[in-house]
Amino acid sequence: MGQLEVAVNFFIALFALIDPVGNVPLYAAATLGVPKAAQRTLVIYLSLFTAGFLTFFYVTGTGILQFFGISMPAFRIAGGLMLLLLGLQMSADGGAHAPAEPAAESVPDAAETASADARRHFERLIVPFGMPLLIGPGAISTVVIYASDANDWPSRIAGLAAIAAVALTVLMAFLATGLISRLLGKTGMMIVVRVLGLVLCAMSVQFIIVGLSGATVGFIRGSAVHPWQSQ
Repeated sequence: MGQLEVAVNFFIALFALIDPVGNVPLYAAATLGVPKAAQRTLVIYLSLFTAGFLTFFYVTGTGILQFFGISMPAFRIAGGLMLLLLGLQMSADGGAHAPAEPAAESVPDAAETASADARRHFERLIVPFGMPLLIGPGAISTVVIYASDANDWPSRIAGLAAIAAVALTVLMAFLATGLISRLLGKTGMMIVVRVLGLVLCAMSVQFIIVGLSGATVGFIRGSAVHPWQSQ
């Protein structure tokens, strides 16, 4: 698999897991009452948090597995099962997981700068919005799995580029919160979440197939492990 294919597949997997568009309603509810200037700074903080944490697990993930004595096939199967549960939930619930009544926001002091205001809201939103909503077990599992397949520097750089691209989509989606909500509407947002849930289910099954292939001999056909590999 070439570096471009690695980057594209990695990006699609992370995009489906983090689901920036599907999380727009949650972000809009969580930042209700926050000044516009502070919201823009807050979006930058969340994007940097996404990039930083994903990069951390991308760089250290396989080392952590070696420390705990966990094989990559076992981690692939466990990660695939978690992704499957999340994908099934997304497909079934759609956008129904959005909070009905967002928490009331306090009016910021007039002398408070936008940066300080954004930091205050970021500290409040980092859990559970930043983690585990944006960066959950599924995203961490995916990053570790793809990192294990990056055996040379071009592949590692391609993976880092995919992480940066996903963080950029988080930035762009949350900056366009108002526009996306108006364009898609409630029905459109639900469709997006459910379609991404279906993609996630398919990816999770593929992770499980690859994990079983690595843990067994002759149990899984090679064409199922690499279905689109050129002959």
